[in-house]
Amino acid sequence: MKPTALVSVHDVMPDTLPAVQGCLALLAQFGISRAALLVVPGAGWDDAGVAVLRELADAGHELVAHGWVHHTSPRSAWHRTHAALLSRNVAEHLALDRSGAIALTHRSRDWFTGRGLPAPQTYIPPAWALGRLRGSALEEQPFAILESLRGVHLREAAGAYRFVSLPLVGFEADTRLRAEVLGKWNRLQLRHARRRGRPLRIAVHPRDPELQLGQQLRAVLGLGWTPITYASLCPVQGTAALCA
Repeated sequence: MKPTALVSVHDVMPDTLPAVQGCLALLAQFGISRAALLVVPGAGWDDAGVAVLRELADAGHELVAHGWVHHTSPRSAWHRTHAALLSRNVAEHLALDRSGAIALTHRSRDWFTGRGLPAPQTYIPPAWALGRLRGSALEEQPFAILESLRGVHLREAAGAYRFVSLPLVGFEADTRLRAEVLGKWNRLQLRHARRRGRPLRIAVHPRDPELQLGQQLRAVLGLGWTPITYASLCPVQGTAALCA
């Protein structure tokens, strides 16, 4: 039986669509015919771009909400440190208070429904940084599934959320140091996925195939995966296996 993977293409915006299409073509070369597409709603979409998203959804790809504009200005020392080491000024939630984070999720989801696109079940914040969107705040936002660096928060039938740890690999390495650190992290996460028998999250950014971990990306894709959707993880959608 093939291992399962949640394969996602991040930062889907009007100016990244050609690279995103290239990533999808690369996935198809390895037998991965569907992926989660992390769409940035506030990135300046026109009707033609929305039509492309609709075509991708019709082809079986899962649309996922991904922040609002994918950019922010760090305000706190912690946010500045996070930006320098990890997020490079894209972690929008770290600049928001609780109410601001909740409002952003509603605005993000409404963008899809307002354009006749499938309403996303899943929200993945830029840089996987939920910020203050935790605890009781989860129950005030509209998504059944939220993802952070460590795993996913799944809405149960009663409305509460349960956290499930899932391994994650990524390949966005544009410096030698990032490539060394991320490459080691990916090998560790692969071992973790095999040992625990849980789905591996494979996160692909638009430029990853040409960056320093492009070869590792192709090696991971070539391991033979059965792609699954985020929506299939949620008990509300009828599958509660990960919550056991």
